[in-house]
Amino acid sequence: MKTNNAFKRSITATMVSLACLGGSAMAQTATSNQLVLESMTMDKKADPCTDFFQYSNGEWLKANPIPSDRARYSAYDEVTERNLAALKQIAEAAAKGEGKSKAAQLVGAFYASGMNEAQIEKEGAKPLEPQFAQINTIANMQQLLSAIASLHKQGVSPLFGFSVDQDAKNTTRYIPQLTQGGLGLPDRDYYLKTDTKTKEIREKYRLYVTQIFTLLGDAPEVAKQNAATVLALETRLAKASLTKVELRDPQASYHLSDLSGLQKIDKQTPWPAYFQELGLAQPGQFNLAHPKFMTEAGRMVNTVALDQWKTYLRWQLANARARDLSSAFVNASFDFYGKTLAGTKELQPRWKRVLNTIDVMAGEAMGELYVAKFFGPDAKAGVLEMTSNIKLAMRDSISKLEWMSDTTKQQAYKKLDTLLVKIGYPNVWRDYSSLQIDTGPYAANTARAAEFEFKRNLAKLGKPIDRNEWGMTPQTVNAYYNPTMNEMVFPAGILQPPLYHVNADPAANYGNTGATIGHELTHAFDDEGRQYDAQGNLKSWWTKQDEKKFLTRVKAIEQQFNEFNPIDKLHINGKLTAGENIADLGGMKIALQALHKYLESKPQAREIDGLTPDQRFFIANAQSFRSLIRDEMLRMKLATDPHAPDKYRVIAPLANMQEFSDAFQCKGEHSPLRPMATRVNIW
Repeated sequence: MKTNNAFKRSITATMVSLACLGGSAMAQTATSNQLVLESMTMDKKADPCTDFFQYSNGEWLKANPIPSDRARYSAYDEVTERNLAALKQIAEAAAKGEGKSKAAQLVGAFYASGMNEAQIEKEGAKPLEPQFAQINTIANMQQLLSAIASLHKQGVSPLFGFSVDQDAKNTTRYIPQLTQGGLGLPDRDYYLKTDTKTKEIREKYRLYVTQIFTLLGDAPEVAKQNAATVLALETRLAKASLTKVELRDPQASYHLSDLSGLQKIDKQTPWPAYFQELGLAQPGQFNLAHPKFMTEAGRMVNTVALDQWKTYLRWQLANARARDLSSAFVNASFDFYGKTLAGTKELQPRWKRVLNTIDVMAGEAMGELYVAKFFGPDAKAGVLEMTSNIKLAMRDSISKLEWMSDTTKQQAYKKLDTLLVKIGYPNVWRDYSSLQIDTGPYAANTARAAEFEFKRNLAKLGKPIDRNEWGMTPQTVNAYYNPTMNEMVFPAGILQPPLYHVNADPAANYGNTGATIGHELTHAFDDEGRQYDAQGNLKSWWTKQDEKKFLTRVKAIEQQFNEFNPIDKLHINGKLTAGENIADLGGMKIALQALHKYLESKPQAREIDGLTPDQRFFIANAQSFRSLIRDEMLRMKLATDPHAPDKYRVIAPLANMQEFSDAFQCKGEHSPLRPMATRVNIW
């Protein structure tokens, strides 16, 4: 999961429980029963040495079929459901006027408008009429570029993407970022691959596009022709796009330029009209992230008929807003993106969808209310201590690396010592005072919220870097590392039992939250993160020899994951998932080291339920990844997700850790360890 920055990463397999917060009676019950409850998820008949995922999670997997409104069900999703229930209480109370703060008023009005189904059904596609009118008046290339810019300001991304972010090679300033985009399918390969399943998806996508045009009032034959136009334009964009693997190289997405530089590679396109509409008559330097793509986009602007562009822009707008419109649009969107692509059986109830929208569009207002009710100081203090211990373990690990020179180690220490940790929630809440949210049309609220976010982002230009900004809301059950800020961020949503509890068994805490902290910390030194220095600049700090040794080790983990075949003839893409796989392995290793150091100073019971601390550590980690997934969703994740499927995030690291085999006394053919020649050891 990425946040605002282009190269932020996250760990998505997390396990928390909102119901156990705050020292309440419910929390105390959860604490006293935690080991019993987690033991009940295990299949103790399975051999931990040959199928540790089943051993740790087998009973849970059997007892928890995927709900009909989900494509995947995991520990993460268990917590999401509890979290949504708590947020629903907050939003309903705010909608009744029970809160007087600005945050409560905003959340209450937003939620009320989203739940007003009668009003939404009555409006239909009417909220899009002003934008359609502008699109319909396009008469030349200048007006086309202005219309594209206008949609970008409203959170719609036709043709290419625009944002403002740190300059990756000079992180003390913000610059505009122009990136590839403009597609309706999840990735370029969906347009280009010729296997049977991909062609089936493309055909269903064509039917979905046709349906949207029909809902907008086009005659059936016209709607069919319009869908063909959309597919043709998007296919051209797909052919010019970098692959998911290519996008993992930050150097491939950095090309500093300016307006004159853009006009050198694209002499005909009236780019000043685009920037003028954005409010950037003088954009200054910007990152032309993908020059090949932007060159093709400019060529298309100059050669594709304006009527075809009008068709494409109508589609882009309607598709982006479909979930905010009447049920006909919502159901059409779900049938393709939910059912066809992900295999989900039923649409989520409206209240969940509205809460998810508020979280995306005004999430810190919701977060302010959430933190006040559900987050206390104890978890923050405990995680700060754990983070400090894990950073020390990482430092010790670096010091013992035989393959790294002292010269590179000194730079690694500098980056480690400079790394910032954010826990819980922002020090400064986002100011939403200029955002108009009322109980009127829901689609109007979402449009204004999208435009507010665009303006907030654009206003960063020329200002100092905001070190207080967060890329996730406090209620998010997730975490991330941001290389240009050199920071790890752990929202309040992730600091909850059974993932973390101040009174829980330290082995379980370090196996769950500790491994998550280690995961994010290792991202600073994975194959992408290691290219950024202590100040977050995209600048090498490695000797050539050390870099060569590191990349050899990266190839080993790529090869390990290439061998896994989760479904059909589809293998995990080792290059796509390399960063997350390095972080999973490194995170476990340094979290285990930190646990051992912790237990030296604070001895605990050697065994609980017959399990040693190391065994409990590994079980807790595996239980954080417990999940089931529909075949359709699995296929999509294998094509697009930089994370490997959850099962393999459990078993793959263990095949490289002698510590696991020692803990469970795995020997001979029962040992999951890879041969020494192929065993991965990076951090």
